[in-house]
Amino acid sequence: MSTEQLSEDHLAEESPDQLSQRRSLVQLAVVLISAVLASIAFHITDVLIVVAAIVIMVMVHELGHFLTAKWSGMKVTEYFLGFGPRVWSVRRGETEYGVKAIPAGGYVKIIGMTNLEEVDPADEPRSYRQQPFHRRLLVAVAGSTMHFVMAFVLIWAVLAVIGIPGPGTVVIQGLTAWQGPPSPARAAGLHAGEEIVAVDGHRVTRFGQVAAVTGSHVGQPVRLEVRSGKGTRTVTLVPVDGEHVRVDGQRVLPKKDPTPGLIGVDLTYAPVRTGPLVAVGDSATAFARTFDASILALGHVFSPSGLATYFHELSSAKAAQRAARQGTRPESIYGAVRTAVQGAQAGIGDLLAVLISINIFIGLVNLFPMLPLDGGHVAVAVYERVRSRRGRPYHADVSKLLPVAYLMIAFLGFIFISSLYLDIVHPVANPFR
Repeated sequence: MSTEQLSEDHLAEESPDQLSQRRSLVQLAVVLISAVLASIAFHITDVLIVVAAIVIMVMVHELGHFLTAKWSGMKVTEYFLGFGPRVWSVRRGETEYGVKAIPAGGYVKIIGMTNLEEVDPADEPRSYRQQPFHRRLLVAVAGSTMHFVMAFVLIWAVLAVIGIPGPGTVVIQGLTAWQGPPSPARAAGLHAGEEIVAVDGHRVTRFGQVAAVTGSHVGQPVRLEVRSGKGTRTVTLVPVDGEHVRVDGQRVLPKKDPTPGLIGVDLTYAPVRTGPLVAVGDSATAFARTFDASILALGHVFSPSGLATYFHELSSAKAAQRAARQGTRPESIYGAVRTAVQGAQAGIGDLLAVLISINIFIGLVNLFPMLPLDGGHVAVAVYERVRSRRGRPYHADVSKLLPVAYLMIAFLGFIFISSLYLDIVHPVANPFR
């Protein structure tokens, strides 16, 4: 029998559902490959990387709910990326895994989350609402916990793998784009990534040592010793008076700067890595510091004065522009992705810093004690625990909470739409410049 006949016989044995599933999987693969190729062709791989990171974060959040629900013996019927019509799915046991058409999040379907859901009597013992308090609490907080775990792991990666820039080795991060003639650095052939070893024969370990010499030598030759993978070389350049340098009509040098000499370089420090074990303790400290700062920021944004300021920014273009320059207002998911892309363009460490902040922010917001957020399920579980008596578990009537839940959804929808509007009309300034 020929190979073609075997293939045809195999296809003939497949059910219509299997054939449809195979076609959907091929279509999904084509879409993903096309997206990758398009991002490469249009030089937007940074956008693709950020979107992929956000998708991973969302699905890891849902994975927390999924794993804890499975471990607790609850029945999980769906684990999906996206919403709307199914694009592709596969069933394994009692759970269907797949992708839907609108990639605006993800979800896990656990039966019997509230008393409003109808459940087959045979499955009722495995519903969420019938589980002990500690299991319901575990499932409810698992999503936010996964965000906090991801943030901790990313902080550790920054400290132990990538490193934190610190005094020691001064590196040329980039050459500034001036209007008019080339900057002294560009004319001298300096390149991003080169280390500045010495200036006028003096060893360099800090930014200020370079600025002190170049800033006080306007019109006078300065010798820079730079090092790269090709070795060490010495270049001579002449700093120019920053009073006359303009970019987009704006002065490059702040007014009354005591050291007006500029050569046209952006400097950074080479990253310094921490040992893997030491980084664990340092990561915990950094996580706690970022966690506390995020709580304070959220408290300020959603305080009466913070909301009043936000509404003022919505009604006043001048106030919105000022907040955008200062980076003091909340961003939509579009704005967060935009900032993450800017971080990716600045470097992997900056990208991870943005992702760390996003993870902690999402984890905290999800714990707000109001349905439909995870914190709402925590609040219901705690309330039911308090109202329960020995041998007689209490089940809250969630229908009484629906009006408040609808108000919460409306409020979240307003924040999403209004912040999206501000991010499009008055985007937050690039924090990495």
